[in-house]
Amino acid sequence: MADDKKEPWLNLLALTTVILAVCATLATFKGGGHSTRAVLSQSQASDEWAHYQAKGIKGNLYEVETMRLKRELKLAPKAAVPLLEQSLAEVEKKVAKYDGEKADIQKVARGFEDAKADAQKHGAAFGLAVIFLQIGILLSSIAALLKQKPVYYVGLAIGVVGIITFINGFYLFIPA
Repeated sequence: MADDKKEPWLNLLALTTVILAVCATLATFKGGGHSTRAVLSQSQASDEWAHYQAKGIKGNLYEVETMRLKRELKLAPKAAVPLLEQSLAEVEKKVAKYDGEKADIQKVARGFEDAKADAQKHGAAFGLAVIFLQIGILLSSIAALLKQKPVYYVGLAIGVVGIITFINGFYLFIPA
């Protein structure tokens, strides 16, 4: 047993394995956070689109009323024209109001959709990082068990790719 001397590169292997494990843990945490953000943003976008649709239905009712009043206006006796024109103007204001509200709601809904897409991009990068980091950890463990430097170097290279991909999860400097 005294003859079993620990090889110095095994200390480096242990340190790099710990670093890869910490990065994998953080990547998992960040990826989960972005996944949650994507789901919440999708839910909020869906709510906004439902609100948009409700405003559209209400606006459509006033558009139908506008068409009806225009037809009545053509057939109405002269005495009824001022009252019908006043009603038509009020209904047209409501149509314009709902169109404006729909445009505002559409901007908000698209904002949530953009937030979802952004969260998905970040989450995908973190998910890919976890894969590379886990493979790097696995190969480092095998290298330690077999005391094989070449396996460690392969694991280290894959781990470095994982760390780069992990950093990419924050900044998205590598296009998807």
